[in-house]
Amino acid sequence: MTKEKYGKECKICSRPFTVFRWCPGARMRFKKTEICQTCSKLKNVCQTCLLDLEYGLPIQVRDAALRFREEMPKSDVNKEYYTQNIEREIATTDGSDAYGELGKAQAPSDLLLKLARTTPYYKRNRPHICSFWVKGECKRGEECPYRHEKPTDPEDPLSDQNIRDRFYGVNDPVADKLLRRAAALPHLEPPDDPSITTLYVGNLGEKCTDKEIRDHFYQYGEIRSITIVSRQQCAFVQFTSRASAELAAERSFQKLIINGRRLSIKWGRSQARSSITGPAAEGDSKKLDPVPGLPGALPLPPEELTNNYFNLSQPPPLLGGQMNPSMVAVPPILRAPISAGIPPPPPMQSPFIGVPGLIAGMPSTGMGPPGLPPPLIIPPPPVKLSIHYPSQDPQRMGSTAIPLSTPK
Repeated sequence: MTKEKYGKECKICSRPFTVFRWCPGARMRFKKTEICQTCSKLKNVCQTCLLDLEYGLPIQVRDAALRFREEMPKSDVNKEYYTQNIEREIATTDGSDAYGELGKAQAPSDLLLKLARTTPYYKRNRPHICSFWVKGECKRGEECPYRHEKPTDPEDPLSDQNIRDRFYGVNDPVADKLLRRAAALPHLEPPDDPSITTLYVGNLGEKCTDKEIRDHFYQYGEIRSITIVSRQQCAFVQFTSRASAELAAERSFQKLIINGRRLSIKWGRSQARSSITGPAAEGDSKKLDPVPGLPGALPLPPEELTNNYFNLSQPPPLLGGQMNPSMVAVPPILRAPISAGIPPPPPMQSPFIGVPGLIAGMPSTGMGPPGLPPPLIIPPPPVKLSIHYPSQDPQRMGSTAIPLSTPK
């Protein structure tokens, strides 16, 4: 590395500054500082590549993500006066923190964290393309310190980059490419229904507990309930306010990792059933034509069986100990239709078969019709003798039942 005090002028403020020049590695091109320390501290950028020192991104991308823009004078007189005042204020600080609007910016945005470069970009240190090789006149061969490659398309916007445009954050082709990439990233849009305050958390796994989910989401607002569905390996987190749910969805989408698993965040669905409008409702209101060949509707049951579908009515009362045969009614649905030329079926037997005197013409003999077993007669229960001592119990071994007699 070589150091040359006041070797060149700054390409932004046009003041002389100390130039450093070095070679980053074998077969790499020499690099040197392009702007002074005052201009680099003002924008918190590298003196060589003019990229942000924290994220490695162009100034235009950083300012767009943080939503602020710092205007600087561009005329010679105003620029000199502005730079002197900035240099005087920076001298009073230790120089570790960013200056100006960047130092007052809030926490880093999610866009910067997604676009930030986490690995070194060594292609930036490659040597330039040999112009003699492009013309076919290079005679150095392998000893040439420049690259022997075909140059990129001259109409490619990345081939035309300017240090001043990158420093002021305008018309930077690299920044435009990164912003287009950021616009294509997936993002979670909040639903139109303001009553939805529930987030769906998927890909939980079998070991994720209620406490681990609550420990992450409580920082965004008050939680009303957490429901874990172990079979589906998902959970539903309901907040008390919509603002808390939107903040949790924005901070957790594609960034929440629990137990080594990246969880998927989505908005829950509304539980209220809104009225269906549109072509679906119109299709439901249309009357469809009946299908030919199908049987018609069944008739309604008679009034006698309106509330007695299983014919469980009480038996008719007895008249003088005998039932009137004419009072034994047969349900209408069991009656066979009477047609011409067909004799009517025999009358239906009474359900009370075997009870004496219930069917007309049958002698009251106490027995049922031939072929049927006699009615079951239940004898009265035996009278149980009172037992005063255990020795009188016939169930005990060695005891004998002794009839009790009345005292004389």
